[in-house]
Amino acid sequence: MRIPPVSRPGRAAVALTAAAVCTTGLLAATAPASADPAPAARHSAERYPDLTPTPPMGWNNWSYYMCDVSEKVILDNARALVRTGLAAKGYDTVTVDDCWTLKERGKSGELVPDPAKFPHGMAYIGRELHRMGLKYGIYGDAGTLTCEKYPGSLGHFQQDADLFASWKVDYLKFDGCNVPTAAGRTKEETYHDVYRQMSRALRATGRPIAFSVSAPAYFQYEGDALWHRVIGWSGEVGNLWREGRDIAVEKHTPAAKWSSIRYNFDYNAQLAALQRPGRWNDPDFLLAGDSGLTETEIHSQMALWAVMAAPLISSTDLTRLSPAALRVLGNKEIIAVDQDPLGVQGELVHHDEETAVLAKPLRGGDRAVALFNSGDTPRTVSTTATAAGLPAAHSYRVRDLTTGRTTRTTGPLTATTLAPHATALYRVSAE
Repeated sequence: MRIPPVSRPGRAAVALTAAAVCTTGLLAATAPASADPAPAARHSAERYPDLTPTPPMGWNNWSYYMCDVSEKVILDNARALVRTGLAAKGYDTVTVDDCWTLKERGKSGELVPDPAKFPHGMAYIGRELHRMGLKYGIYGDAGTLTCEKYPGSLGHFQQDADLFASWKVDYLKFDGCNVPTAAGRTKEETYHDVYRQMSRALRATGRPIAFSVSAPAYFQYEGDALWHRVIGWSGEVGNLWREGRDIAVEKHTPAAKWSSIRYNFDYNAQLAALQRPGRWNDPDFLLAGDSGLTETEIHSQMALWAVMAAPLISSTDLTRLSPAALRVLGNKEIIAVDQDPLGVQGELVHHDEETAVLAKPLRGGDRAVALFNSGDTPRTVSTTATAAGLPAAHSYRVRDLTTGRTTRTTGPLTATTLAPHATALYRVSAE
């Protein structure tokens, strides 16, 4: 495994070693949350339709299967979403990631599905997913080639958007590999232009297609102000955006996967000021499943992603989902924190090298409070109800969203001897 070049924080960026991530320290090398994205956001008058009032939920094949994608893989996992009850709990979008096409476009310049992988074609996938009550997502790229060297959409934006619409696609994940900087323009101007072109093309189809933008991931290492500016205009051209490194993939060790989760949490936790209701920071996939992670670790990722109002997109083999992973992914009360109608990302109340506290306002006045021990030894992590943003009160009702137990406190919120890599997530209300 290797640390990727900073100019390409896309697919290759999943190859994090545990040592490389741990040396960053909790919340290191990320931009301050106070940066203002408004200047870039103001100069775009073509805001993409609000198609994701709450963070998207679903499944994507990439982290587990990578290019071993096929009709069978997609539909078997879609059926598992329904059979396990996860679809009924909100995991309703199934996305086909990279490698689904042939290496060359067709005679008319169209994208051609690989007939060996998808013998019935891509419209068939959409029909089957819709028949199951699910939504249909697909992958594309704004450059000349995708990250895995399949045809990109540069020069074919409207043609590809029309094709996706004809297949009844509901969600487009649009990567940013192999985007050549246009002559006389900056890299940012080039990325803004190509993503704006696809944004316009999708709108022109007349079909509501949620648009996931990957542009910020290609600017994470080029300065805080520029990175935040790209996030700002990503919220104008699309509905959500991948803003940093890819999460680890199945072939990586459990230690590398945990380090990847921690790293993605580290940068995303400081971006709350750049998220707004209906427009979502996306720190990448949930790894709950056959991943080698402990139940404590997969619960931490789920709880942290929920309090950060992140998309909850599983990427594992759902056909072999363990009872523990199903219990974590299906926790209704934690899902409710993520999907809360206020649509606000939780903010950091406290952080140091090994611990973090986040608080997220919820509709009705409650707060979700996450106490996170990222270190390798048990720790006590604590805050107070007022520090978490709750009004002064004689007592507070505290519901542990993992155990379902309800207690009361006069103000202190403490997780005593929180296990290594564990997160306690509470729903707190003033009484």
